[in-house]
Amino acid sequence: MRKARNKKRRMKPFILLSLCCVMIVGGLLFSSTNAFKFLKGYLLFKTAQITTEVVVSTDVPFEDEEAKTDEQEEVESAEEKPPSNYPLHPEIGDLMGELYIPKLDATLPIYHGTNEDELEKGVGHFAGSVLPGENDNAVLSGHRDTVFRQLGDVGENDLLIVTTAAGEFTYKVKRVRIVDEDDRTVIVPKPKATLTVSTCYPFNFVGAAPERYVLVAELKGQEKRSKDL
Repeated sequence: MRKARNKKRRMKPFILLSLCCVMIVGGLLFSSTNAFKFLKGYLLFKTAQITTEVVVSTDVPFEDEEAKTDEQEEVESAEEKPPSNYPLHPEIGDLMGELYIPKLDATLPIYHGTNEDELEKGVGHFAGSVLPGENDNAVLSGHRDTVFRQLGDVGENDLLIVTTAAGEFTYKVKRVRIVDEDDRTVIVPKPKATLTVSTCYPFNFVGAAPERYVLVAELKGQEKRSKDL
């Protein structure tokens, strides 16, 4: 029994020494293998990712659109609008120009606004649209039994000439439309300078007409105004 115990005691240091040697050799081998390179690269990636997250979180935050002041919105809105050829924007009720229709040999006054006060005096310019000559859709309206009683004779390829304080603008009718009285496509924005002229339809209808006669014309030429209206 004593011999067996002594033998075991002598074996323990050898076993421990052997295990240490195996661990050292294994560590050296591991450090020279692709497995070590992979582990090292993974740890570097995770470290870099954490660093990036910290940098982003401490960066200047994006501007809050809802926190903009009224003054900032006015400045940005002004910057988005293209420059106008008009020295002054007309007020509701102002005489702002005239519409000449060569096909009818008719010259009609244009007033800013489409209330009954303006339509009783001539052609009304829809205040929610751009001014004639500007890019987008300038909309004119008039009564079928006064200024536009002969508008039905005007069709495709006919000219519409608008003269304002900004100059003389020649439009060519590209399309004639008959739409319902509640159709709002007449006043939608356009990608280029467009003149839309509308009146009630049918022309000989008794009472409130259920439809609208619409001329859609594109700007073909312009001449700067040389004198005041």
